[in-house]
Amino acid sequence: MVCVSKIIVLDDDPTGSQTVHSCLLLMEWDIETIRLGLRDKSSILFIITNTRALISEEAKKITQQVCHNLKIALENENITRFLIYSRFDSTLRGHYPLEIEIISNNFGEFDSHFFIPAFLEGGRKTINSIQYLDDRVDLDPVHRTEFAKDSVFNYSHSYLPYYIEEKTKKLLKATDVGRLLLKDIRKGSLNKLMNLNSNRCIVVDAEHQSDLNYFAKDLQTAVNLGKKFLLCGAASMLTSLAKIGKQPLENKNIQEYKYKNNPGIILVGSYSKKTTEQLNDLLQQNNVLGLEINLKKLQDYLDNQSRFLTKFLDQIKTIHNSGKTVVIYTSRQQITFTSLEEKSNFEKLIFLLLTKITQNLPSNISFLISKGGTTSNNFLRTTLKLRSIRLLGQILPGCSIVKTSENNTLFPGLLILLFPGNVGDVKTLTNAYNILNK
Repeated sequence: MVCVSKIIVLDDDPTGSQTVHSCLLLMEWDIETIRLGLRDKSSILFIITNTRALISEEAKKITQQVCHNLKIALENENITRFLIYSRFDSTLRGHYPLEIEIISNNFGEFDSHFFIPAFLEGGRKTINSIQYLDDRVDLDPVHRTEFAKDSVFNYSHSYLPYYIEEKTKKLLKATDVGRLLLKDIRKGSLNKLMNLNSNRCIVVDAEHQSDLNYFAKDLQTAVNLGKKFLLCGAASMLTSLAKIGKQPLENKNIQEYKYKNNPGIILVGSYSKKTTEQLNDLLQQNNVLGLEINLKKLQDYLDNQSRFLTKFLDQIKTIHNSGKTVVIYTSRQQITFTSLEEKSNFEKLIFLLLTKITQNLPSNISFLISKGGTTSNNFLRTTLKLRSIRLLGQILPGCSIVKTSENNTLFPGLLILLFPGNVGDVKTLTNAYNILNK
């Protein structure tokens, strides 16, 4: 008998629900909103913290708030058996170990915390404790990819014990990090799990979903026998934990979910090389038209905001009325920041402008694609001012669909595709658009 009644995901980016379906994404974390989520029939619940876009002090403050309110909400709902999952980027960017430490401080001593960064739908595999990106040509250790050169969350190692030693500034030595290898997982790891204590950090291999299924089964059994674990990882492990079956959403029936049959809007904010390639392919399509926001002119736009918005929104309206989908994208130059604080302040200016634009989009659009986690968070939380929204499922691997309620004041019944910046190949964004624009 499985006695874990709820899997609670603290998601540092709103795209992390990309392997499950039919659950709630909470955009707020006051006690009553969390209680609403805990009462939901789904076995899994996401609290969208978006901490990856924040400086460490802000991330610390928000994670502490969430943990404090979650603890009270769990007590109020009389839920005693639960798993907390700190959703982390499969390309190893984020506030590790900060968030794990805060969760541990709030929810008591764990026997172990597991580091599980495999995201198999996106080609991220963990083999012999090394994190790889599978681009269908080669298996590249992630420290050789563009993601390791992130201006804030950069790192030097793909071998996870070395990565953890680097990120903990040697407070946790690589030799002290435990390893669950594929051979351990496939033959059964229950005995190893039962012998863990003192919140030891363990990195977990995964090459196929079946590996995570084996591990999840043993982990649940160990929890039922009294062990207390904390999990930090990417999205694929959630599939194995939640066990919620086949999603009801099918691409061939996507039109049934559309409130209208008008052109849509596509927002592209992510600056990864992959996103730029996908954007360039999309802009070659006959029935889309791009409008660029030049980041070098950002301050000029803000200084002359009324004039800029009037012109930009008129262009959107004209293109929309012509029957084409507007692609609103930020210029593709990579901007280097000396600190996360500098990056965060710059992004706040971008999203201040984007919010003004998105709040004044044509109200009769039938879908919106949001490319990039921070872009998606800004649209759901700031533009729509949502308390929560239900996940329908995925229309492509790693790309989740949500839908606003019919009484939403800005965009009733709007299908929104949450498209991560680092998912898919050059054609994936175009394919997603073609599915929604049938």
